[in-house]
Amino acid sequence: MAVYKVVEEGDEVLREKARKVPKITPSIIKLLDNMRDTMYAYKGVGLAAPQIGVSKRVIVVDVGEGLVEMINPVITGSEGEIVDVEGCLSIPSLVGDVKRAAVVKVRGLNRAGQETEIRAEGYAARAFQHEIDHLDGILFIDKAENIRRAKA
Repeated sequence: MAVYKVVEEGDEVLREKARKVPKITPSIIKLLDNMRDTMYAYKGVGLAAPQIGVSKRVIVVDVGEGLVEMINPVITGSEGEIVDVEGCLSIPSLVGDVKRAAVVKVRGLNRAGQETEIRAEGYAARAFQHEIDHLDGILFIDKAENIRRAKA
């Protein structure tokens, strides 16, 4: 497939509320494939469609437990709180401490159009929350404390 350039902070698409996907079409499947390839090429653990300039509610996440693709994801439940360091492919020079739920339940559609729900803990929970925030035009720096330069 294709590897896209990740758009960076300042691009308007990162601040828009992404549009819901009404129907899974071949172009949505191609988008998922390209997002996966882009995420891996940039050595990321998650990517939201707005990060490649596409205002659609689509995310991919892989924190080392296998690829998860979700269309129109929604957080349906959460437990606990944890603060940890976050960075973002769209803001490569900064990191910050972000408070997130320790556990989340996320519901959405898979590439076959079937509704799926997953329970994610720890790092995976953080990744899902971070990517879903992108779909609402929220960047980690909006929630972060102690923002600082990322170490090379």
